[in-house]
Amino acid sequence: MFPNSSNLGRSPFPPNRQHQITFFNKLPLNIAPVLASCQEVVDVQINFPNAVTLLSGNITTIPPVTPQPVSYGNDSPVRRSDASTSFRGRKRLSGQSVPHDVKRQRFHSHNSETTVVNQAVPSPEERRFSFPGSVQSPAFSARYIPDLTGSVLPSRDNVFPYPKETTLPVTKDKLSQQIFELFQACQQQLCDLNRKELCRTELQREIQRIFPQSRLFLVGSSLNGFGTRSSDGDLCLVVKEEPVNQKTEARHILSIVQKLFSTKLSRYIQRPHLIQAKVPIVKFRDKVSCVDFDLNVNNVVGIRNTFLLRTYAYIESRVRPLVLVVKKWARFHDINDASRGTLSSYSLVLMVLHYLQTLPEPVLPSLQKNYPESFDPTMHLHLVHQIPYTIPPYLSRNGSSLGDLLIGFFKYYATEFDWSRQMISVREAKAVPRPDGIEWRNKFICVEEPFDGTNTARAVHEKKKFDTIKNEFLKSWKILQETKNLNCILPLRISTDKK
Repeated sequence: MFPNSSNLGRSPFPPNRQHQITFFNKLPLNIAPVLASCQEVVDVQINFPNAVTLLSGNITTIPPVTPQPVSYGNDSPVRRSDASTSFRGRKRLSGQSVPHDVKRQRFHSHNSETTVVNQAVPSPEERRFSFPGSVQSPAFSARYIPDLTGSVLPSRDNVFPYPKETTLPVTKDKLSQQIFELFQACQQQLCDLNRKELCRTELQREIQRIFPQSRLFLVGSSLNGFGTRSSDGDLCLVVKEEPVNQKTEARHILSIVQKLFSTKLSRYIQRPHLIQAKVPIVKFRDKVSCVDFDLNVNNVVGIRNTFLLRTYAYIESRVRPLVLVVKKWARFHDINDASRGTLSSYSLVLMVLHYLQTLPEPVLPSLQKNYPESFDPTMHLHLVHQIPYTIPPYLSRNGSSLGDLLIGFFKYYATEFDWSRQMISVREAKAVPRPDGIEWRNKFICVEEPFDGTNTARAVHEKKKFDTIKNEFLKSWKILQETKNLNCILPLRISTDKK
């Protein structure tokens, strides 16, 4: 399970280490106890030699999984909770009693949705475990697993359900249909998330042998609702509660992690490379999941904004398709690469959210204004994952189609937004005057990070690149307004093939 799910903040360490933990043990007394993870409840484990087969989805052709210790780069067994001893991943014997709060449920019930659309919309089966989008180990598919409902935080599914099929955008016109079909084809699937989560789980176990109090978080597009099938994975290693100096301490920690990856874990980790940027990262490829990852240290704002964006993603059904198409469009026109002086995917998402907030009849509100207690930047990290459960869907009176919204998005940034004087602010839900700080002076594009107030578009530092970005918005607006055909600005076949 994710550390970002209902068990966030509960120690995954064996009992003989728990006395060492100080950071993540500071939990309010009124939170119900939870089980550490599905792996600790069901005594079925997987190891990396079999992971490629498991992740391929061809579960029926592999031998039955037998309970055994998990190892990533060593032979040390992983301790499991005593809760698993009564079931051990199999059907209970006749007459064996079952506690009320761990009743058996199939991972895929007869009510599970199977279409591509519904795989992306969190279903009750998915949400039962804790958080929409949380995943279970691939070894659990087609097996009985306990229902953790009685052991996790109270579910609000019946009060604030996430969008279901009936609330998906109506696509009556051709352009809206094209947007939605591209979204269906390219959105991140649960199996994609499984691959990333498997890597996160195993890496956390290994890193904790060096930094016992650390936790590894999956962040960014993989979890915020705006990921595609080709999205890389972003990981945040939190080593302590206090801030970490990114120029010295973070680089030192990452150099140790890089050494771990290139030696002990070299069978599974490919090309670990330390990038010494403003926020240093270790880039690597996981051979098992075939996913490229970026790992940073203590960039906790990334954990907070992941769940802010995830909340925006699911409170209105038009948000996710629109964001995905804009990201695909920007990538196709070579303006979606911060390392080359253009816009990061994060900045593009904020630009779409800002546009939807600033319409005469808004499609989105300011969540930070409407729910300040839920998005308090000082909130403990172990509570941040609960936010999407606390926010009800937003009932906008704006009935614009996906096609109309996309055309309006290009028009807004091509003709209405004042790049030289205004800053994009999702926190304020409006364009605000540029601040007078050094970070904002002489910058071509200003996009406010909703939590720490920095400029997420600071990578755009060349006028030539800025002019290219503006020109792409203008050209796409004119073409789309005239043709109402997405193929004219974003060839659908190419975009779909690339996922």
